Amino acid sequence: MRAWVMGVLLAAATSGVAEAQVAAGRYAAARDPGASGPIQYEVSFPNAVHHEARITVTYRQLRPGPVRFQMARSSPGRYAIHEFAKNVYSVSAVDGAGRALTVGRTDPYGWSVDGHDGTISVTYTLYGDHGDGTYAQIDASHAHLNMPATFLWATGYDERPIRVRFRSPDPKWKVATQLPEAKGAAMTFWAPDLQYLMDSPTELSDFAMREWQVAGPVGAQTIRLAVHHQGSEADMDRYAAMTKKVIEQHFAVFGGAPRYDFGRYTFIADYLPWADGDGMEHRNSTIIVDTRGLAEAQFGQIQTLAHEFTHAWNVERIRPAGLEPFDFTRANPTPSLWLAEGFTQYYGPLTVRRAGEMPVDAFLKGLGRTLDYVVNSPARRYGGPQEMSLRAPFVDAAKSIDPVNPNIFVSYYPYGAVIALVLDLQLRGRYPGKTLDDFMRQMWRVHGVTERPYQPDDARRALAAVTGDEAFATAFFKASVEGSALPDFAPMLAQAGLVVRPARPDRGWLGATQAGSEGGAVTLAEPPVPDSPLYKAGVERGDVLVSLGGATVADAAGWTAALAALKPGQRVELAIRSRGTERRVTLVAVADPAFEVVRAETAGQTPTPAQAAFRRAWLGADATP
Repeated sequence: MRAWVMGVLLAAATSGVAEAQVAAGRYAAARDPGASGPIQYEVSFPNAVHHEARITVTYRQLRPGPVRFQMARSSPGRYAIHEFAKNVYSVSAVDGAGRALTVGRTDPYGWSVDGHDGTISVTYTLYGDHGDGTYAQIDASHAHLNMPATFLWATGYDERPIRVRFRSPDPKWKVATQLPEAKGAAMTFWAPDLQYLMDSPTELSDFAMREWQVAGPVGAQTIRLAVHHQGSEADMDRYAAMTKKVIEQHFAVFGGAPRYDFGRYTFIADYLPWADGDGMEHRNSTIIVDTRGLAEAQFGQIQTLAHEFTHAWNVERIRPAGLEPFDFTRANPTPSLWLAEGFTQYYGPLTVRRAGEMPVDAFLKGLGRTLDYVVNSPARRYGGPQEMSLRAPFVDAAKSIDPVNPNIFVSYYPYGAVIALVLDLQLRGRYPGKTLDDFMRQMWRVHGVTERPYQPDDARRALAAVTGDEAFATAFFKASVEGSALPDFAPMLAQAGLVVRPARPDRGWLGATQAGSEGGAVTLAEPPVPDSPLYKAGVERGDVLVSLGGATVADAAGWTAALAALKPGQRVELAIRSRGTERRVTLVAVADPAFEVVRAETAGQTPTPAQAAFRRAWLGADATP
């Protein structure tokens, strides 16, 4: 962290909240380095149809001796290792006079260049054809660039400002990015340092754009919505209107917009059949990807947008200490992802619901699935939210050859969302006038406005400050954050006139449902849940399902149909082949543990006036039909 940034934070810490909001623009003192700046990138796409970019980076004012250039192995918003260097080749280098320099390589992640005259220009080809929030996709329709997957850099010069010039292969292409434009230079942008550059995904295409003004802590700020899609202008207008309503709910949660560096926030979206599905947060932007068009998805992309926009506060400014500063050479672990990602997971659909862009029953359907997944997960016996957060490098799009036991991990996204729900309902019930919004605003004031990264215990302190109840905060964190205990949700949800009930009360359950095909046979495609009938009988993933109840299992659909016909308490014989052994086991189906959350009205009950008022205060004014 630069000295002038530390000065900004010190000023914020010793002033009032309003003054701190003004002071906390981390890059307020940064300036465009100009065309002769020490670091310059040139990006062109002479072979875009075959997914290649040609990139030159020039470093000036280098210290004597060898210079190491390298690609990142991780990316902001991701928690696992990603080997971006695999897509870089045809690397060459020249000095300031254009003389060829020797490029050496002793490891897979970088290159060494020596014999320079204080200037080195490295040119390389980048291949990219995976359009998500982590990688790059280059083709005739667009250049979708995540910067760690795109740019190599020279180590030891991270604090220097940077200029990037794009050379478009199509005159219709425009640029959407959080990078500020360079004055007087077309298709040219700049970054105050390497951290900001790597945090700035960029889309070049003939995208549609909508923009509008919102109030900020030091004046008006611009929100930009850039969407590369195949839909209509009417689709775009509807989506922009939805976005405006949703982000107003975010402002209500946190008490207003943060100060966006350079005065704007940019949504970058690719809704294309050849893209992927993803969303990735960044400091003053987010990049969202879906294979479906807006109308095709019935504008369901608004939920990803709402999730990612929550990150403008929670993660990008209310930042876990483990992610600050971000190290591009390794996985960046933190035990706080249950709060950073999980609470964001809670607020995404909640802000859409409060904006009136999601029916109450649809919200409750998603809420019930999240609760069911976490409450019934056998992984909770292996750790609480903090433990699951630390396992992120093994699961966040990480790949391994050997299988991993899925029964030992429950995602910190829904796990954290459940913790957020518990805390919100408990605050509303135990402390009149207090909600989870108050907790988030406390985190914002102490850690977001000042941009002081938080440690795990800081969240506990924030809860104690909001409730005035140190004992409650300590007990809650010990039981449900450090530990894995969860309370009975039924009475908490009943406060809002909601009912928790079995999702399939008449159906029997054996412990695993998914079947697949392997070598012409039908096999169990998932490991059974511990202590379930299948688990106790020694049936495992990959076992061939020969027959159930005397009927041959001919295909996966037949297995699914046979399971659906089971009743709780029913005895049934299963024949399997397991790694060269054929055997028969007798199983007794148990009640399906899956449950759902519905309105009392759906369950044939009438909410009381107090329940209706609780629901409206929590889910929005139109939450009680």
